[in-house]
Amino acid sequence: MSQVTWIHRAARWCVRPLVPTAITPNHITTVRLLTGFAAALAFAVGDRAWDITGGVLFVLSAFLDRADGELARISGKTSPLGHQYDLLSDAACNVAAFIAIGVGLLHGPLGFSALTLGIVAGAAIGATFWLVERMATAGGELRGAGGFDPDDALFIVGPAAWFDGLVPLLYAAAAAAPAFLAFALWRYRGIQASR
Repeated sequence: MSQVTWIHRAARWCVRPLVPTAITPNHITTVRLLTGFAAALAFAVGDRAWDITGGVLFVLSAFLDRADGELARISGKTSPLGHQYDLLSDAACNVAAFIAIGVGLLHGPLGFSALTLGIVAGAAIGATFWLVERMATAGGELRGAGGFDPDDALFIVGPAAWFDGLVPLLYAAAAAAPAFLAFALWRYRGIQASR
């Protein structure tokens, strides 16, 4: 999404000193991918301390998702391959995190349904990433408001982990992610029909 949000502005400020260095946007995307998978592994443990660690890593990873694109834009190092790498990393990290949250909650009050909820949320998030990219290719996009992107909602994962709220987060994600996917599909069909 090309709009400038509050998080994008903060990321731009953070990466500006990197412009004259050898650090590329793909380096940041790689760190984003590693921290995202580390967050998922932490969530999968199913222990309170690891959930807190996973929340920190997830927020860092989500911020790096903004930072790689900002560095690409202000340094003039954008590329189609880098953009695809960024999108695949974003989808992989977010899908893995929600499935891992389900795995980590298997031994809690939700039992096996935790994994089911995690898979539903993760699959819907992955499908939404794919669909939003198709929308952008077709000349449309989902825009946020008030300086926020729709996917800024993912930043709630951190506080949910820190304040022992992963169970309600999983319920909410398993309901909201498919609903948002349905909305995105409706918008995509509208774009296709208007072409």
